[in-house]
Amino acid sequence: MDNTVTVTLRDVVESDLTVFFQHQQDSVAQQMAAFTAEDPSNWVAFQNHWSRILADEGIMTQSILLDQEVVGHVGTFEQLGEQEITYWIAREHWNNGIATAALSQFLPRIPTRPLHARTAKDNIASRRVLEKCGFAITGKDHGFANARQAETEEFIFTLV
Repeated sequence: MDNTVTVTLRDVVESDLTVFFQHQQDSVAQQMAAFTAEDPSNWVAFQNHWSRILADEGIMTQSILLDQEVVGHVGTFEQLGEQEITYWIAREHWNNGIATAALSQFLPRIPTRPLHARTAKDNIASRRVLEKCGFAITGKDHGFANARQAETEEFIFTLV
């Protein structure tokens, strides 16, 4: 990543949602993430999903900015009684250290430990981001991945 750019986090604002929706339309990013919405092109379902996220006080989510441009989001939510981390970076910004920088800034804001994350087993870049931020593989799982329309193996990561 160019040292003259700055990665920052801020609360999600309504106008960010159209940017997030655009990011979600990228079929390459969908394949990499694997576990996506059933129909990523459904704007109404997307809006309903984000309305629930933003209304839930148990969920913390922030927009990732590169300088002043919204390039993704990072968040935490409860799933099956465990606190999970999630993030999405627009593909044109992959491999520049943005996800690692954003997650490194986000983690100190979450006091809960352990924290968990999941990635498709073949998502090496996301695996490296999590490992750089202190997560370790603690398990494996599999599930139906909408983007791939197939059962997909995933790694479970934990940060203690």
